[in-house]
Amino acid sequence: MGAPVALVDCNNFYASCERVFQPGLRGKPVVVLSNNDGCVIARSNEAKALGVEMGAPWHLCRESFRKSGVVVRSSNYTLYGDMSGRVMRVLANFTPNLEIYSIDEAFLSLAGFEARCEAHAHELRRAVQQWTGIPVSVGIAPTKTLAKVANRLAKKDVAAAGVRCLLDEPSQREALARLELTDLWGIAGRLAARLRAIGITTPLELRDADHRLIRERLGVVLERMVLELRGVACLGLEEVTPDRKSLVASRSFGQAVETRRGLEEAVSVYTARAAEKMRRQNLAANSDAIRPPIPI
Repeated sequence: MGAPVALVDCNNFYASCERVFQPGLRGKPVVVLSNNDGCVIARSNEAKALGVEMGAPWHLCRESFRKSGVVVRSSNYTLYGDMSGRVMRVLANFTPNLEIYSIDEAFLSLAGFEARCEAHAHELRRAVQQWTGIPVSVGIAPTKTLAKVANRLAKKDVAAAGVRCLLDEPSQREALARLELTDLWGIAGRLAARLRAIGITTPLELRDADHRLIRERLGVVLERMVLELRGVACLGLEEVTPDRKSLVASRSFGQAVETRRGLEEAVSVYTARAAEKMRRQNLAANSDAIRPPIPI
């Protein structure tokens, strides 16, 4: 077995960021809305307990949120990006090998900490909470796929105190037995349906499937998942973030745009924002990627 891998995931990240700067929101149901307050994109645990669904449209939920005491905040991506950077800098103090997977997730190699993985993870959690105010959950396993499983259980199991280790086969099998196929990393409804069509209905059945048959029927990516579920590491840490192949500056209009001039002004602003993001990342666009304007 190779070095243990930890997945650190910030809990309810956008809502937690809002609470850092507004401590009075702690213990209250909090939701964060998308651009121009379109729909719910983040929920605190209290909001989830009230049945607030991800993607719920704000204009339809306004009254119910008011009655149930849900606190609503507009998204602030500049703040969230800054807080993400702070969290990642703290995590870098706990390992020389770090892969920033998303704005609120990172994989860490725990090579050298095999004898005290769980204690190291608890120290990490306390440091992130103390230095940034953001609560995190930590899942530890021999592979990235199993670390995702461990992290999911660390979030849901109060007794785990935010850390779950799956370093032996019995604990891995017990954890997989508690999940649905669609709980696994990268398996959504359509792929789950294809797996069920060949008789695989649970994560344990996928783990125990013939990986060569899986490769033949569903491809090498899923074969790697089968091996990773068995504790065979197929996905290494990507410590150097590859250059982006595309970049998006997506915004919805704050009000109805009914004139060509208004549309041109809005598109110009969004284009300038996209160019700013490109410069920050030292990227460039090919001239042949530029499309002529759409006639109106």
